This record gives sequence, structure tokens and C-alpha cells, in this order.
Amino acid sequence: MADWLWQGVLFLIGFFVLIRGAHWLVEGGSSLAKALGVSDFFIGLTVVAFGTSLPEMFIDITAAVRGNTGLVIGDIIGSNVTNILLILGVAAVIFPLQIRHGVVWKEIPFTLIAALLVLLLGNDKLIKGISYPRLSRIDGLVMLSFFTIYLYYLISISKSAPLQQVAGNKRPDTVKSIIRIMIGLFALFLGARLVVAAAVFIAGKMRISETVIGLTLVALGSSLPELTASIVAALKKHSDLALGNIVGSNIVNIFLVLGVCAFIRPLPLRPQDNFAIVIAIVASILLFASAFVGKRSVIDRWIGIVFITIYIFYVVMVIRLG
Repeated sequence: MADWLWQGVLFLIGFFVLIRGAHWLVEGGSSLAKALGVSDFFIGLTVVAFGTSLPEMFIDITAAVRGNTGLVIGDIIGSNVTNILLILGVAAVIFPLQIRHGVVWKEIPFTLIAALLVLLLGNDKLIKGISYPRLSRIDGLVMLSFFTIYLYYLISISKSAPLQQVAGNKRPDTVKSIIRIMIGLFALFLGARLVVAAAVFIAGKMRISETVIGLTLVALGSSLPELTASIVAALKKHSDLALGNIVGSNIVNIFLVLGVCAFIRPLPLRPQDNFAIVIAIVASILLFASAFVGKRSVIDRWIGIVFITIYIFYVVMVIRLG
């Protein structure tokens, strides 16, 4: 009983640290964008997205080294599903998110390509000559190659992006902004570790399978930085930061984190994993389509509710398949 109580306390502490970290990260990211003269979306797509993907990176590389392959696939794919359907859904309900024209035709397709790539690479059994679906070390190198292309793209848009105009020509202090971002990232990382560790302990006591834990609890836990950062960004009406964070994080999760993990150790795919990959593809398509339904180029509140409803269906189905 004492262990359960202690883990519950750590869970609540982790949530508090996450919320504070998200606040510092959003504030630091927004002020850094102004200091550097670049857009909030670019900062969300790079600094915030890479930062909030650190929990997935740390958890999954550790799991891959230890041989907990079910946890790796489940966490990464589950996190991407959670990012779009739950996090963007909640953020849109709080404050409708504006989608830039360039995002619809450039960044969002990257998320769709990433999900499709995992499905194709993981299920090409005939080409690999094996009897079960898996992501091999070669597949990991392919995903890392796509990550290199994505980095080149980020560098190109950073050079061509228009500079922000700051009223009175007074820009925020760059060093202070970076320090705030670093503190925020550390708090997000620490908070995520506390929440995930407590959640895995509780799930383990309830005898839930590793794959189901990865696709649901660990995926939700490691997505808490994105969740809190995006909600805080939505509350502060920084919709570019919220959207850039999610899109960038999903791309980094697959191309970089999953690529590194597959290179470390081949990752077998289970039926629950393939179901989650299909849902990730559907979620990316819905995100793309949301720019053309209702109020153009806006993820409206009703769309957010649809996203959340699909997420609930996804969780129920994963548990049933498990």
C-alpha cells in the first residue's frame, strides 16, 4: 500500500513539474523567436519540438538497449497518435488553431510520410525474407536518412523565413530566453520521468502487457511535455508554437528516435503496433484535411472534439487487442 501511495505522490509531483516546465519553455521559445527575428512556428518546429521529444528519446533508447522492444514501438507510435488526436484536439478545444498555408503543404505531409514509412518498412516481409514483420537495422538507417533530409529542409526554411518585426526595435535578451528554455526542458524531462515511472509501476501491478503499456500509458506519459507545452501555448494564443511543437515532435519521433532504436536493435511489430501505425496515418490525413473543412486553415473546436473522440476509440481498441 505504501508503494502505491508513494508512486501516486510522484505522479502528482511530476505533473506539477511538467506544467511549470511547459510554461517556461513556451515563454522562452516565444521570446527567443522575437530575439532572433524568426517565427513562433519555426521555434516550435525546432527548439520546442526537439526538446519535448527528449523523453521519448531517453525512454526508448534505454528500452532498445535492454531489449524491451514492445515498449519502443508502442511509445513512439502511440506518442504520435496522442500528439495529433489528443493534444492538438485539446489545444483546439481551448483555442482554435490557425494553420499556415505552407504548413499544410510542407510540414504536415512530413508526418504522413513518416507514418507510411514505418508501415511499409515494418511489413515488407517478402523483401526481407522473414516470416514476421519487423523494423531492421537497415530500416533504421533509412529513417535516419529521412531525418537528414528533414534537417536540410529546416536549415533552408530558417534562411528564407521572414524576420519578425519587434515594436520599438527592442528585442528580448537572447541569453535569458535560452536559459528559460533550458530550465523548461529540464523540468519537462524530469516531470515526464516521474510520471512515466509511476504509471509503469501501477500498470505493472495491474498485469497489463508491455505493448499495451507502451501504446497507452507510456505513450501518454512521454507525450506529457507536448501536451502541457501545447496547452500552455494555446492558452497564451501562440497557436503557431502549439502546432509547430506537435508536427516537429512527430517527425523527430519517427525519423530520429525510432531510426536510432531500430539501428540499435531490430524491432518486431505486433498486431497492436500495426493498428496504431494505421491510426497514426489516419490522424495525419485528418490533420491535413482539417485545413479544408469548416473555417479554412483553422483547426476549430468541433474538429478538436472529433480528434479526441477518435483517440478514445483508439485507446479502447488497443486495450481490446492487447
